[in-house]
Formats: sequence, C-alpha cells, structure tokens
Amino acid sequence: MKKFKLLIVILTLSIQSCSTQTNKINGVSFVASNEVVNESHTNPVVSVNANYAAVMPFGFVKNLDAPELVFNTTRQWFGETKAGAKQYIQELKKKGIKIMLKPQIWVWRGEFTGFIDMQNEADWKTFEDSYSKFILEYAQLAQDLKVDIFCIGTELEKFIDNRPAYWFTLIKNIKVSYKGKLTYAANWDEFKRTPFWDKLDFIGVDAYFPVSHSKTPTVQECLEAWKAHKQVVNSISEKHDKPILFTEYGYRSVDYSGKEPWKSDRSMNQINMEAQTNTTQALFETFWKEDWFAGGFIWKWFHNHENVGGENNSRFTPQNKPVEALVRKQYRLK
Repeated sequence: MKKFKLLIVILTLSIQSCSTQTNKINGVSFVASNEVVNESHTNPVVSVNANYAAVMPFGFVKNLDAPELVFNTTRQWFGETKAGAKQYIQELKKKGIKIMLKPQIWVWRGEFTGFIDMQNEADWKTFEDSYSKFILEYAQLAQDLKVDIFCIGTELEKFIDNRPAYWFTLIKNIKVSYKGKLTYAANWDEFKRTPFWDKLDFIGVDAYFPVSHSKTPTVQECLEAWKAHKQVVNSISEKHDKPILFTEYGYRSVDYSGKEPWKSDRSMNQINMEAQTNTTQALFETFWKEDWFAGGFIWKWFHNHENVGGENNSRFTPQNKPVEALVRKQYRLK
C-alpha cells in the first residue's frame, strides 16, 4: 500500500510538472489592418496551433516630445481603432483563441517609442492625461470583452524612467475597471529596470536579444549565446516571483538575423530562411520548457495569410516560410 501511494504521488508530480512546462501561451501578434476580419483570416491562426493572439490598436504622436496622443480617428486603419480591436477580438474568440489586448503608440516616421521624452512639466502632465485616457479606454474594452491579458504599454523606457509615480497610479486606476491579468511589454534591454513588476501578473519582455554575429546563425551558437541572457531573465523572474512572458519575439528571414534582431531596416534584404529558422528554434529550446516561462507572441502575423510572407520576404513574419512549420510544431505542445 505504501508503494502504491508513493507511485500515485510520483505520477501526480510528474503530470503537474509536464502540465507546467507545456501549457504555454502560444501566441501570434495579430497585425492591425485596414479591413474587417472574418473566418478566412482567423483560420490560419488556428492552423498554426496558436492559443493566444495579441490584438494591437494604436495611438499616434507627431514626434518624440509631442504631448498629444491621438487615437480612434477616422484617419486610422480600422484595426488600429477601438471598433477594429473589438471586432478582431470577437472574431478570434469565436475560434477559441484567447486574447492579449496590447494598445501601442506609433511615433511619426517610426521613431523608437522608448525615446519619448517631454521637454517640461506642463507637457508631461498633458501627455500623462492623454496616455491615461488612451489606456483606460482600452482597459474598459478588455473588461467588457473578458480579455485574458491586458498590456499597459510597450517599450516606453524614458516615460517610465522620468515618471515612475505616474505608472503606479495608472496601474491602480486600470485595476478599478479591468479584473484580468496585467503585463507591460518592456524592451529586451529595459526589463531589468522596470519598477512596477510586483504590481503586474507577468514580466513582459520584447525578446530581441542579440544571439549571433554570423551571417547564418547555427542553432548551437544561438543556444550558447542565450545562456547569459537566460540567467538574467530567470533572475528577474525569481526576484519578483512572477512568470516571464515574451510579449514579442521573433527574427527576420535575413542574413545576420541574430545580430540585432530588433532592426526593421529595409536595406537589410538578403533573404535567409535558415537564419530565421535556426534563431527561432534556439529560442524555443531555451525557454519553452521552463516552468517560470509563460510563453510568448511571435512578431508578426498578418490577417491575409495567403498573400504575405513567402520565399521572397525578408521581414519578421513567419507566414508561408519554413519557420512557420517550426512554430506549428512547437505550438502543438500544449
């Protein structure tokens, strides 16, 4: 009888461990488009075995020190608006796909949001009021639609460094209306200093860590490079007792894809599918088996699946490329 009870305990622990390691957020970053989506657009998300999608409406600022954030305008694409986000969420949920709502800022000419920095106190106050209105409106939408995760911001390092008290207040205000899980999408070189992880449910990281200087990275060299990064990521998880969520991850199908993975420079156009596949495989092997790792959202997934990606595409999307099969295989393990 004692041996039987011991066997039951061992089997239970084994099942729990397996469940912890494989029950991941297997997500796609579902790009906002200029049209309504339907089943033909959501079926490919199901086909790649994703169980989550990040829906990403946008607000816009004219430059890095412009205090007015504009959103929900008639000049935006449908998917970038509140109405569009709602329609996308509803269509994806029909397919059983869970949602992370991830409102983002776009700076004119694509300047990096981490450099947003007001010139005086009055402008900071204006910008804070504008950002609060933006985020709280989407937090209410997240609550109304029973969205699983709400992301309170993406790559806003200087905003957080300069105005930390604002962010703690914002999180309190979000929690008044939204009762689901919260995260913030910190850049790969920012997350170590983000001050409010203890107030959120996931430590969100946009995981564009450099992992190779080779033209065509091998899986093995990427695995070696990940060791140092992984140690830091794990230490932050342990420090705050929170799981890590890759709010964005992915690589371009281009030469030197692992050198500076955050770059979207269009002059980088030497197509290299093997580079994209190897870097992605190394990331999966490094993180997806870890209990403290919640999962991630691959960057990025377009609604018109049949017409994007492919053998002549050097961009991030995995669609219609060899790496799509790798993602499908990995995401099957859930």
